[in-house]
Amino acid sequence: MPVQIGAKVEGFSNPTGLLSDCHRRIEMFLGSLEAVAKLLDRPLAEEARRALASALRYFREAAPKHTADEEESLFPRLRRITHPEVQAALAELDALEKDHRWAVPLHDEVERLGQLALSHGHLSNTEAEAFREAVGKLAAMYRRHIQLEDRVVFPVAARLLPAAEQAALAGEMARRRNAVPSFDAQMETHGAAQPRK
Repeated sequence: MPVQIGAKVEGFSNPTGLLSDCHRRIEMFLGSLEAVAKLLDRPLAEEARRALASALRYFREAAPKHTADEEESLFPRLRRITHPEVQAALAELDALEKDHRWAVPLHDEVERLGQLALSHGHLSNTEAEAFREAVGKLAAMYRRHIQLEDRVVFPVAARLLPAAEQAALAGEMARRRNAVPSFDAQMETHGAAQPRK
């Protein structure tokens, strides 16, 4: 799934929108891993090698920042709100955090086998099958996980987190990316720096 040139990308003035944008990247790079997984038992073409290297780099370097955005910045703020809508969303947070933990060994396996494929140009049949299985499990988990966050958790946070809390959330997200957020106290400025996710 290619990144669309000219597609609207959220900035730090909309931290929950930015979190959702990160989900589009997760989906894109998972798609790359799924496509490459079908090719790993034979010599990889240069385009497949580039796609694999990019996806591995994303899940090694950028995806952990997204997890920290949720677990260290967003979820604790939601847990401090007593509104009924937030309480309903909170019931899902423990499961979402368990998903993050459950995915770690699978990401480690994908990284290990992916690096092996990059260094040797292919994997054995057994290794290729292990890679496909790990990627398939990750893809199934992320589909459910992302749907829950995009449809339940992020909309509630966007509506009910006070502006000061959203600004603090955005600031923490920016610091993880060594970026400088640009927004006013009302969260209305549209000139925010576009971060790397």
